[in-house]
Amino acid sequence: MKKKVLFICTGNACRSQMAEGLLRHMAGDKFEVYSAGTHPSIVHPISIRIMEELGIDISYHSSDHLADYINKSIDIVITVCDYAKELCPTFPGKVERIHWSIPDPFMGWSSEGQDLKPYQLCRDLIKNRIDEFLKSH
Repeated sequence: MKKKVLFICTGNACRSQMAEGLLRHMAGDKFEVYSAGTHPSIVHPISIRIMEELGIDISYHSSDHLADYINKSIDIVITVCDYAKELCPTFPGKVERIHWSIPDPFMGWSSEGQDLKPYQLCRDLIKNRIDEFLKSH
């Protein structure tokens, strides 16, 4: 049975969405992967754009509330921002909790004329963390 991994950040717009897409891509079918937010919004268009640079399509992702996953038998919860870590509820069962303090690349909702570099750096940092995660899981 595949382990269920849930990535959590505040808005479920950038970091957790990138992490979901990256783990699905990098781990193949080893895990069931989800993402959610403490205050979900929408998937940021720049997140979609910079993931396309790696050939990963997250345009179909939705921005979900973490409460939607409380009773979904999640095995591993990975918070990718400090605020989400503080607000993360206790999930039932034996859940492995991991925290990655990833800087937020969000600079507003416009996707025109924004500097892509903070989003690319964020994506690459998450990719490195997932590389490490896969070595131990």
